[in-house]
Amino acid sequence: MKYYLIVGEASGDLHASHLMRSLKKNDSQAEFRFFGGDLMSAEGGTRVRHFKDLAYMGFVPVLMHLPTIFKNMSFYYISPKRWAWKEYRIKSIRKNVDQLFSILPFEVPFFEQKHNYPIHYVGNPTADEVREFLATNKESHEPLSSKKIIALLAGSRKQEIKDNLPAMLQATSSFTDYQLIIAGAPGIEKEYYDQFLKNTNVKIVYNQTYELLSQSTAALVTSGTATLEAAMFKVPQVVCYKTPLPYLVRFAFNHIIKCKYISLVNLIADKEVVKELLADKFSVKNIQKELNRILPGRPYRETMLNGYEEIHRQLGNLKAPDNAAKIMLKLLNNQQKQSDNASFMC
Repeated sequence: MKYYLIVGEASGDLHASHLMRSLKKNDSQAEFRFFGGDLMSAEGGTRVRHFKDLAYMGFVPVLMHLPTIFKNMSFYYISPKRWAWKEYRIKSIRKNVDQLFSILPFEVPFFEQKHNYPIHYVGNPTADEVREFLATNKESHEPLSSKKIIALLAGSRKQEIKDNLPAMLQATSSFTDYQLIIAGAPGIEKEYYDQFLKNTNVKIVYNQTYELLSQSTAALVTSGTATLEAAMFKVPQVVCYKTPLPYLVRFAFNHIIKCKYISLVNLIADKEVVKELLADKFSVKNIQKELNRILPGRPYRETMLNGYEEIHRQLGNLKAPDNAAKIMLKLLNNQQKQSDNASFMC
C-alpha cells in the first residue's frame, strides 16, 4: 500500500514516525512519501519537503503565508481543529474525507454527537510515548542538576521562543533555589538561545525533554504538545503564550474562536486544570504569581496534580500508532475492493 503523510512540526514528526513503523509491521508492502522530518526519514520512504519549510506560527505569520500553506496542504496528517476555528468547514471534511482518526478524546463527541460524523479515537501518541519512557527508564538518568529544577519549554519555533522565553527568564530570575533548564527545540541552534541567556546561569539541553520533565519540580510551557507531556509526567505547569495585538486576540477568543482553552490539558479536562496566561493575561508579574502557586507546599499544586489524574484516565491505555495502523489497513483493504481512492485524516 502507498501512504502519503504530512506533518508540520517536531512532535508530528515523532508521532508520524511511530505510525510509519506500525504500518510497516502490518503492511509489508508499505511505501511512503511525506512532508516531515528526520525521524520520518529514518523510517524510509521519500521525503518531499522538511517540516521546517512549513513552520509558520502565529496569527500574523499564518496570514502572510496562507498561499504557501494552502498550496502544500492538500492532505492532512493532524486532524484540523474544527471545534476551535471555522466549525462550518466540517462540510469540507464530509465531502473530502472518508475516514477521520482522532488522538484527542473530546473530539469524539464533537464530531459524532454534534455533527453526526463518525470518527475513530485511536489513543494518544504522546501518552504512549511518555508511558514507554517511564517503563523503559526505571533507573534514574544522571541528574541534570544538583538543585531542584524549573523546566522552560518555550516552544518549537523561533518566533515562539522570541516571544515567550525573555518573559519566562525574567519571571524566574528570583527563584534562586532552583536551576532553570531550557528544553532546546529540534532544529533551533544553541546560538539562537544564547542571545537571551547572557549573564544567566540557565542551562539548555537537547533531545532530553522527557529526562528534563521527569526531574522537574515545575515548568513554564508554551501551549502545544508540551503541555500534555508535562501533565503526563505530573509536573505542575504554567502555560505562557504571548501574542501580538493581545486585546484583539482576547476578543477573538471571547467571540469568534469556539473553545475556552488553548492547552491540551484543559481541553481534555474541559475545565481549567492549568493556568493559561494568554494574550492580555501574559505578563512577567502573572508568570511569577502562578509559578509561586505550583511550587511544593502550595495547595494549588495538589489541586493541579489531582486534575492530571483525570487527564490520564480520559486518554486511556490504547497504543495509538498500532491501533491506528491496524484500523487504517483494514479500511484501506475494504476500500480497495470498492474504489481506488480513499482519504484519511488523523
